[in-house]
Amino acid sequence: MDKENPSLIVLMADDDEDDCLLVESAFKEMDLAYELRFVGDGRELLDYLYNEGDFSDLEKYPRPNLILLDLNMPRIDGREALAIIKSDPQLNNIPILILTTSGEERDIALAKRAGASAFLSKPEAFADLTDMLSKFCIAILHNPNIPFQVIGC
Repeated sequence: MDKENPSLIVLMADDDEDDCLLVESAFKEMDLAYELRFVGDGRELLDYLYNEGDFSDLEKYPRPNLILLDLNMPRIDGREALAIIKSDPQLNNIPILILTTSGEERDIALAKRAGASAFLSKPEAFADLTDMLSKFCIAILHNPNIPFQVIGC
């Protein structure tokens, strides 16, 4: 990250490479000063946030400004990772957008109860994904205390 021109860091936790590529393309199209980073599951997400294992270099792996979190991942799933992050006073102020294919009421209720900022169901159309991410990333980064919202379910 260029210290002369700092960008906001968005960390995406998702084990689906195709979804990661779509989100990366959407961010490029939005042309915003966000640095998008990826981890493949909840264990890697927690290692990144706690600067453990491969992510021990705090300068190389700084705290993200926003997390995009899939619920269905191996090792530690998004539900458990969300609960751990939101129960930690050092991390609980990082806004988290749930970005998942699940539209189940129990997942929506869990996300809201755990403290996620929004629950976004992954849309089929790329233009819808770009529009959804643009609106919510900008809104949440400028006002992390917006009321919980459910979109696309």
